[in-house]
Amino acid sequence: MSVIYSPLGSGPMPASYGREPGGGLGRRHSSMRDRWETLWRRVGDLAIQLVDGADLEEASWRLPARPASCGRARRLIRKQLSAWGMEHVSDEAELLVSELVANVLRHTCCDDLTLRISTVNGLLRCEVEDCNEGIPRMRWPAPDDESGRGLYILDSLACCWGTDRTRSGKIMWFELPSYAGR
Repeated sequence: MSVIYSPLGSGPMPASYGREPGGGLGRRHSSMRDRWETLWRRVGDLAIQLVDGADLEEASWRLPARPASCGRARRLIRKQLSAWGMEHVSDEAELLVSELVANVLRHTCCDDLTLRISTVNGLLRCEVEDCNEGIPRMRWPAPDDESGRGLYILDSLACCWGTDRTRSGKIMWFELPSYAGR
């Protein structure tokens, strides 16, 4: 099961909300367009309206599941966003990607992970795919706990985020509109 989270809504949205025709879990920009059109209808000017013939940019990297991959993921994101002229969302994207990569390192036994980013009309989508089927859940850390706040950070900064199961694990993803870092 997939769930899409949006801090603008009152709770999780059903997984069918972002599915592509045919019921597949292919999470690319046609499903992103559907989610944003629905968001546009719900919140008007707070959302970005995507237009037909969108200009799609994509990049992906396979990284080993080692601590050094958090820093490497941040550098890759910063460099790619700079190339796309989206430096203004770089700080938020780097922090959130770092949280997702750290979750893979802490909670899975995967040998590697895949980092993907894409943009269409100023909407940035970041995905981290791993081999573990476990879906992360928000928990209530005590004030002196050293971990357990990553999903709260994700929920606070991303316009929406979620998980998708794959044949061999899951994809954690988030989206940031172009105005996020301004």
